[in-house]
Formats: sequence, C-alpha cells, structure tokens
Amino acid sequence: MPAAAKGPRLWLRGGRRDKRGRITHRAVWLILDGSHQESTECGRDDRGGAERQLEAYLNRKHLAQAKTGARDPDQIPVADVLALYGLDVAPTHSRPRETAQRIDRLLAFFGDKMLSDIDGDLCRAFVRSRTTPTAARDDLTVLRAAINHHREEGRCDKIVSVVLPEKPIGRDRWLTRAEAARLLLAAWRFRETQKGKPTDRRSRRHVARFILVALYTGTRAGAVCAAALEPTEGKGWIDLDKGIFYRRPRGVRETKKRRPPVPLPRRLLAHLRRWKRAGQVFAVEWNGSPVKDCDKAFRNVAREAGFDDVSPHVLRHTAATWLMQLGTDKWEAAEYLGMTAKQLDDTYGHHHPDHLKGPRNAFDRAPMVRQRNAVTERERTHPNVTKIAGYSN
Repeated sequence: MPAAAKGPRLWLRGGRRDKRGRITHRAVWLILDGSHQESTECGRDDRGGAERQLEAYLNRKHLAQAKTGARDPDQIPVADVLALYGLDVAPTHSRPRETAQRIDRLLAFFGDKMLSDIDGDLCRAFVRSRTTPTAARDDLTVLRAAINHHREEGRCDKIVSVVLPEKPIGRDRWLTRAEAARLLLAAWRFRETQKGKPTDRRSRRHVARFILVALYTGTRAGAVCAAALEPTEGKGWIDLDKGIFYRRPRGVRETKKRRPPVPLPRRLLAHLRRWKRAGQVFAVEWNGSPVKDCDKAFRNVAREAGFDDVSPHVLRHTAATWLMQLGTDKWEAAEYLGMTAKQLDDTYGHHHPDHLKGPRNAFDRAPMVRQRNAVTERERTHPNVTKIAGYSN
C-alpha cells in the first residue's frame, strides 16, 4: 500500500549515536503523512503525548481542508465538519468537555465517512452501537449541530439531514412534601460507620444543602453546585443582601438551558445567610471546597431513603410541580425555572388547579343548566298546549 494511502500516523525514529557511541539524537515519535513528516518532540516513553500531538495535527489538517471551500457533500469528510465545530462552537458550551467527548465518539464512528454518506440507515447503525437510544440521540444532536454550523459558514451548499431516534418519554416523577423531608433527613442525619460503630463524621450534609437550594429554586444541579455566596470569577453567585440568585456567571453566554436571575424565598435565604456566617464561600461545599457535582452522594442518600428512582434532576421536576400545584402564574413560574411557558404547560400544567377548568366547570354546572333549560322549555310549550286544547273543544 502506498504511504499516502495509510493516512497520518506515528512512527518512532530511533536514537542516533556518534562514532564513539554517544547519543546525539534521542529517539522521538514522528508524524508521517505521505511525504510530509514532523516531530512531536515526544520521546520513546511518551506515547500518550505523541498521540495528543497527532490528534492536534489531524485537527489542523481537517480545519485547513474545511476552509478550502469544498461545496459538495461527496467531497467533505465528516471529520472536517466535526473539527470545525470543535474549534468554533464547542468551547463556548457550558460543558465543553462533555461536548468534546461526544465529538470523539462521533469521530470513532463517522470519522472515515463523507458527508454524503449520512442517511437514516447510517444513523440507525450508530444508535445500535451506543448503550441506549437516549445516549445516541444526544451524540447525534451534536452531529446535526456541527453539520448546520458547517453549512452556515459557507462550507457546503446542500442540506444533509441527521435522523434522530425518538425522544424518550419523560418520567413524571416528583417528590411529595413528606418524601422531600425524608430525603433531607437521610442526608442531614447520616453518620459514617467505622469498625461497625457510628462516628460523629456527618459526611453528607452538603447533599442536604444541595437539596434545599435545588428544591426552592428549581435550578439545575450543575448551577447549584457552582453557586458562590459572593461574587466569584466564572461562577454564578447568590447576593445575600438583595436575595437574588444570579445563576449564569458573568461573561458567559446564555444557552438553551436558560439561567435567569431569580429572587430567593425567605426560608432559603435564611439558611444561606447562616451558612455564610459559618464560613461557607459556596452554597454546596465538601471539606471547605466547592463540589463539581454531588450525583453519587445524592444517589446514595436517595437509595438509603428508599427512593431508587430519584435523581438530582427530580428536584427540578419537584419544584415545577409544586409551583403549579400552588396555582402560580405559568409565565412567572416558567421564567423562575428558566424554561418556556409552553415547556412548563406541556409537562407540568396538569398539576395547576386552573388546568382545563372550563370543561370541568361546565360539567359541574350541568345539573343546574339542565334544570334551567327544562323550566324554560315548559314555559315555552305551555301556551301552545293551551291553544291546542282550546281548538279541540
């Protein structure tokens, strides 16, 4: 096979010695691409570093190819489309590392394909290669966004569609007040056990604080864990004087998962002020440091409380459900939760006391309406009956 057909690859060039046997050039990994070669500056034992250099080289190459102005999908590798998206858009996401992981999975499957190869059969084959249809849908959504970005940048003048698996049916799981209290107590009262005996180490109280903030604000787990109790660079923060939770960090663009600032209920604000006086700098801390997430600890608490089906996101469902049950204006509740009024109404609207009250009230009034109509009918027909009786005589 010609060298050019092999594509970019790593090759270990051995060390060089002079006539006396002294090493003049150490062994180094090179990138070979046809007749082109360049050093990774990585020694024999740094294969991982060499692979990262190869990945960077591939990204540069794909980006250069993407900017040549190729217009037809037959001439555009999917790898170029994903590379452009990874450099232009992915870094602006709220979770760029997660997006990068999705791009890596897409490259592993679609990396040797051209844009014109993408169709329903290929997308369904990708779905079968993933653990669940939901996981595949999330990855394919990134592929669709990358293709759209590529076209909007003028790299392709044809529409290429990505076929997504059906969106999973949402679980209508929320906590009652009693269940929420039970979950809080399980987190607050937990004590570690050593040598079969309970200790004074209460290592899950940060989960209780997380639960309180998430329940009272309906904020997504990531924003709750990142919330500071004073202005902090790159973090959302809670103004304890004004009682406002600025969920989106300054300078960070708004995304589809909106994070508008919200006023805090008095009870939650009292808790937060007390935590600040006790020395906390973040709303959720573990051993004095902010936590990236508390998913594992939360699930352990939920399991011990008897709720195997409860995840951190259920707290957001619960906040939305409670707001509807309390008869909150739907537009205000949607703004508070950071979603559209339609999303709120479609998912939680049936919990509102005014939901479809017109049809309900119509049935409630039905006996009175029928009775009133019957009286009116008797009054309307009585004169006619009298006339007919008189005519018969």
